[in-house]
Amino acid sequence: MDIFELRLALQDGSVAVLEVSGYINNEAGEAIATQARRLLESGSRTLLFDLHATRIINSIGISLLLEVLEGVLAVEGTLAFCSLSPGIAKTFQIMGLAQYAKIFTDRETALAELSARS
Repeated sequence: MDIFELRLALQDGSVAVLEVSGYINNEAGEAIATQARRLLESGSRTLLFDLHATRIINSIGISLLLEVLEGVLAVEGTLAFCSLSPGIAKTFQIMGLAQYAKIFTDRETALAELSARS
């Protein structure tokens, strides 16, 4: 399996970008949820997850992303994802995550739209 890494790539005003690489399982999902909570507590209202280096996510990882979604919605924020692999994009559609989060093809497009909204 790919080694999980999480990096805060950008925090500008209310927008934060997190780069995620590797397999998103229960441990990785917990790390993502913890970082998302910290960002929301520090004033970020738009969280963009760049998944260009992530190819697989398990059901526990999805459930933890849904937890992140709940936290973002609680502060009337926006959750977004970009650079999804076809498999993850399909999983997000099936699990309903794509109905509540913004999905973008790449980071540049996402930041252009999300920054204009914030």
